[in-house]
Amino acid sequence: MMPGQRLQGCRSLHLNEDNGRFVLLALLIILYLLCGAAVFSAIERPSELRVHGRWNGTLRNFSETFNISLGELNSFLRQYEAAIAVGIRADALRPRWDFTGAFYFVGTVVSTIGFGMTTPVTVAGKVFLIFYGLLGCAATILFFNLFLERIITLLAVVMKAVRERRIRNSGLLPPGVQRDFSAFCLPGWKPSVYHVMLILGLSAITISCCASAMYTPVEGWTYLDSLYFCFVTFSTIGFGDFVSSQTVAYEYQGLYRVANFLFMLTGVCCIYSLFNVISIVIKQVLNWMLEKMSCLFCQRCNKASTFLGRRNAIRPGSKGRHPPYMEGPCDSDTEGRRMSGEMISMKDLAASNKVSLAIMQKQLSESANGYPRTVCGTSRHNGFSGGVGALGIMNNRLAETSNSR
Repeated sequence: MMPGQRLQGCRSLHLNEDNGRFVLLALLIILYLLCGAAVFSAIERPSELRVHGRWNGTLRNFSETFNISLGELNSFLRQYEAAIAVGIRADALRPRWDFTGAFYFVGTVVSTIGFGMTTPVTVAGKVFLIFYGLLGCAATILFFNLFLERIITLLAVVMKAVRERRIRNSGLLPPGVQRDFSAFCLPGWKPSVYHVMLILGLSAITISCCASAMYTPVEGWTYLDSLYFCFVTFSTIGFGDFVSSQTVAYEYQGLYRVANFLFMLTGVCCIYSLFNVISIVIKQVLNWMLEKMSCLFCQRCNKASTFLGRRNAIRPGSKGRHPPYMEGPCDSDTEGRRMSGEMISMKDLAASNKVSLAIMQKQLSESANGYPRTVCGTSRHNGFSGGVGALGIMNNRLAETSNSR
């Protein structure tokens, strides 16, 4: 189906498959935000009211004890809030704008973490930050994308090696193949995208746990607070309620700051890669939902012949189709879609070890084998290829292995 064609169940809405996915995702995000707001409001609002009540009582008692009007006291507090903005605290903290403090600040800028504990207050500083952040953030995002490419290739190679070792030890290969297994092609082997997601998830958990074990004794936080800080930082949310390496002096200060930098760098890269892999799975879930909605709105839906006309994937589970590994150029856009795979059913989703996302598996396998896939003129829309931004970078890397690797 060409990009401009409409979904069978959405003809009255004038939506093609891509627009349908976009609208569905937007609605789900809005619903997700509403649910999140309701949960956080129910959890945090009572605590906020209690703190406000205690603070107002403290202000009144202080005003009566020292004979200071509430207006004067509030004016003093506003001056203190202004001092906090430039880094003045009741407890001794490291200088914010010496070279090491400024380096920490620019690191939070280009990584888009933005803790907010340090901000420029001069006009020159604010103007310079605009141009500095524009170039720095773009370069750092490119670095994250290149890191993601290499992580995907490394995982594909490792998973391929594990698969080969398992087959060697099984004793199922002929003697001739066992001697030259590196040249042996496994057309049925497809490393699962869920395995990639699992590996990245376990890596992120391991890095967070190790970093939390360091932050807990050094910063004096609880272990849960340290885990919370790791997620907020590695995901580049950066609230700023917890910020590491801000005390004037630490025991083994140089070693701690180097370790803090390395944990942040690896954690951000790993979480960034994990988010992109999860986005692939979310896209597949949206495809499955669109297919179900198409069948729901189409009164003449025939399971034997009705398919979700879309350019990105096909339905899995159909038997008698061409295998995912086909040599030579594909003949049509339909053939390209046959090589791409589509959203698996919920039953197949639960059995992901047997039924995988065909296009990503095929491309990961080719990355491990070290040869690029054959791409026909109309296959640029196949599978997970295409897209913009971080998802597009990952899709393109998964689509074919770089010849320079």
